[in-house]
Amino acid sequence: MRRAKISIIGAGNVGATTAHWCAAAELGDIVLLDIPATEGMPAGKALDLFQASPIVGFDAKLTGTTDWADTAGSDVVVVTAGIARKPGMSRDDLLATNAKIVGDVALKIRETSPQAVVIVVSNPLDAMVQRTFQVTGFPAARVIGQAGVLDTARYRAFLAMELGVSVEDISAMLLGGHGDTMVPIPSCTSVGGIPVTQLVSAERLEQIVDRARNGGAEIVALLKTGSAYYAPAAATTQMVEAVVKDKKRLVPCAAYCDKEYGVGGYFVGVPVVLGSGGVEKVIELDLLPTERAGLDKSIAAVKELVAAMNRLTGTA
Repeated sequence: MRRAKISIIGAGNVGATTAHWCAAAELGDIVLLDIPATEGMPAGKALDLFQASPIVGFDAKLTGTTDWADTAGSDVVVVTAGIARKPGMSRDDLLATNAKIVGDVALKIRETSPQAVVIVVSNPLDAMVQRTFQVTGFPAARVIGQAGVLDTARYRAFLAMELGVSVEDISAMLLGGHGDTMVPIPSCTSVGGIPVTQLVSAERLEQIVDRARNGGAEIVALLKTGSAYYAPAAATTQMVEAVVKDKKRLVPCAAYCDKEYGVGGYFVGVPVVLGSGGVEKVIELDLLPTERAGLDKSIAAVKELVAAMNRLTGTA
């Protein structure tokens, strides 16, 4: 059986760690592309990772390159390219620079891998996935933003820490924009099947949600000179696996919604069925009034962010 071809654009911490997780899980052959100041950097990282394969015990072809031709015919393309946040920098501060970078990347993807499913990781996420969709012209189902898997993982991790239980026993869902406006769905959060509201007070739950909202910023503040990459890469790898193995995973992703949730043509974090075709179905939940109000606020913030990006890029 032919191996899937997975191209990762951007060989920084998130991209290289995604390559690591994908290779270790034998999800396919991997191309790691970057246009760094040091031309040999992506090749060096790919070679280093391949040399780990006899120890870890995985089989995968790993290519590090600066040439887009090496990515041609990819089944999945992961976009991590862009500048990272620095301390004190909001996601919105990244908008102009990363819109240009991601737009250029999207154009290359359209030329080299016209049938690929594209998973966007670059920030500010909700705008960057919209930009990728605008430039590639791909069907909306094949353009997805990685946000909800990461945000939900942070939420689950903090709940597990609070309750002193295994993360495996926490099932949760977060919707909306990535980061500050994410919306917790307590009605879809349980611990070993027990509703979280029976285990954590409303006040404490909101504190935990707030920490999840600011999970990336907390790590930026601690690292001083970088941003999170282990968890973002793991979340991205889970999405890649769902596509290349046609897993039909029900996970929260930034997916294109038109009539769904009354969004009107934007990428917003919602639960989806993720398989070989990308987003195969958007799941519409019957939300509580407070949850719906939070989602509406988050959708408005996403629209405002995209409008700002469109002004900067001259997009109608």
